[in-house]
Amino acid sequence: VPLAELSLMNKFIHTSLVESRQQVEILQRDPSSPLFSIKTFEELPLKKELLQGVYMMGFNRPSKIQEQALPLMLAYPPQNLIAQSQSGTGKTAAFVLAMLSRASASKKYPQCLCLAPTYELALQIGQVVRAIGKFCTDVKVNYAVRGNRVLKGTVLEEQIIIGTPGTTLDWCFKQRILDLTKISLFVLDEADIMIDTQGLSCQSIRIHRALPKGCQALLFSATYKEPVRAFAERIIPNPIVIKLREEELTLTNIRQYYMVCQSSDEQYRALCNLYGSFIIGQVMIFCQTRRLADWLSGKMSQDGHQVSILTADLTVVQRASVIQRFREGKEKALIATNVCARGIDVQQVTTVVNFGLPVDQDGEPDFETYLHRIGRAGRFGHRGIAFSVLEREAVELVHKIEEYFQTMIKQVDPYDMDELERLA
Repeated sequence: VPLAELSLMNKFIHTSLVESRQQVEILQRDPSSPLFSIKTFEELPLKKELLQGVYMMGFNRPSKIQEQALPLMLAYPPQNLIAQSQSGTGKTAAFVLAMLSRASASKKYPQCLCLAPTYELALQIGQVVRAIGKFCTDVKVNYAVRGNRVLKGTVLEEQIIIGTPGTTLDWCFKQRILDLTKISLFVLDEADIMIDTQGLSCQSIRIHRALPKGCQALLFSATYKEPVRAFAERIIPNPIVIKLREEELTLTNIRQYYMVCQSSDEQYRALCNLYGSFIIGQVMIFCQTRRLADWLSGKMSQDGHQVSILTADLTVVQRASVIQRFREGKEKALIATNVCARGIDVQQVTTVVNFGLPVDQDGEPDFETYLHRIGRAGRFGHRGIAFSVLEREAVELVHKIEEYFQTMIKQVDPYDMDELERLA
């Protein structure tokens, strides 16, 4: 799944803040720059209209990333900032607050520019602007995205422009309706996707170079790996970096078991025995192929089980809807291909089942995918349990996984109901 689609899906499904145990790290190059953190939104220099909008959004207190980032974003003199954290931690709301705070309603021209990698992501950001800025009625938004046609010579009066790099470039240099020299705040969202998508990084850099020297730059990214760091250094001078320490997926809090079966039909019977034993929480069942996922979903539905299916042939909106229904408990089992193996957090998932192990093109274990699959059952330090339901020829793969991760995966009898209930 393209990174931009995964990011959009996460924006759809994270309607409340994700609570994690990750600690916030701050890296800065200017030791004279003061660092502050806040525990309430009232501590920030926000207009009462913005505070109303924040509380209407359901944010009762700042998230970890907001505690550290918001004072820096709103400080004078303005600070350049790179903020890195996972979806659902409130970083979109944070930079939206910054834009709405910096935008002066009395000035009828663009002052804040936010770039996103896709049309859909730009519209999602705009929805957050409208929600938080509900009571700031004099601050307007326009979209530099495909389909929003503006005539050459148009005078833009909106204070906030949200767009994609390509269309924004056209507005600036081809149609000359967006004056970058008056922009005081520049936001680059999803920087890790920007640098992964051909052309976007060059377009973003060209736009940034045309901004005035004192323009505040805020860069947001789900990752802070070497390509993102190098990209940021090319466009943002002397940034302060705020990041959540990477949450390591480990096997220490996840009990692992495997079952050996003689055929796919026996695998299915073993899965049903297993599913019948685990009545607490919800289960995610991973399949290697879409065909297998469709077959398994059909079989379980015929047998009266409430299941949903998540595969790459669904649209982003459909995938988000499936995950939201699962999160709300409308289905107890979610059957998925590897589209859901990483990045999707459903905290009530306690059990993961591999209906066959993930393998690479050479038939060897796909260790990274296995780790991310079973990690769905151990999010944020919670204890989880993972079962792999296999045909006999796959047992060798189990031993390779044990050796690779230096862990133990215990064999259990798929028909020993007493033992399965003890494990539950």
